Amino acid sequence: MYWLKRTLSKSSRNPNTATQQQHEQEHHGITDELINLVKSFTIDTFKNFPLQDEDESSYSEEVESTSTRVRKDLSQWQERHAVLILSNVKEISQLRYVLCPRHLKENQFWIIYFTLARSHLAPYELRAIQQEKLKQMAMEDDKSSDKHPHEIEMAEAKPGNFTEPLPPSD
Repeated sequence: MYWLKRTLSKSSRNPNTATQQQHEQEHHGITDELINLVKSFTIDTFKNFPLQDEDESSYSEEVESTSTRVRKDLSQWQERHAVLILSNVKEISQLRYVLCPRHLKENQFWIIYFTLARSHLAPYELRAIQQEKLKQMAMEDDKSSDKHPHEIEMAEAKPGNFTEPLPPSD
């Protein structure tokens, strides 16, 4: 996937502070527990995984129901997680290199990976989706409050609020 190669090269060029990197990794579920789980994956784990066409479609439907932004087969959060896990755990990067495209298609690799890591990653992805929805709601609220400043003025100047003009003084 071109986006993954492009993102990996961008992330290596952008120097982040250690705190920002740690926060981003935590946001995307990259913990010692996940790293140990991922290190336990083998070529056979992926080759023998019971993946069928129906599994791919049901996974895509599940992703679509839990994420507002889905890119073909991965959500934006999953894309970023994939970049982080590949750059932090050489074992999964090596597995991907060996398996794709000789044994598995790229999207099949990630479907299997996210299925195997689902129990660990689900709370992190759910939290990210909730945070994104809250941000969108806040932006919509900001837009609606900034939308029509004249409506506020006109509401304050309702006909019942006017006083009769004073007669001109001679």
